[in-house]
Amino acid sequence: MSIIKAIYNFLVGDIVILVGIIITLLILVLLNAVSGLSMLRGASGIIMILGTLIVLTLTLTRELRGHR
Repeated sequence: MSIIKAIYNFLVGDIVILVGIIITLLILVLLNAVSGLSMLRGASGIIMILGTLIVLTLTLTRELRGHR
């Protein structure tokens, strides 16, 4: 079990990052799969960048608040 945890901590490091990126990717998959949302396909790169930045900002904010 400690080997799995070590690999997880090396690759991800935080569950918030993992869940946030998975949710962002699911949103992008929905944009590409649902034909009614086809007008937003051009903005998928911007959505990925914003989603990633939001997740990383939330994680950093949580870390800073936890060390006070």
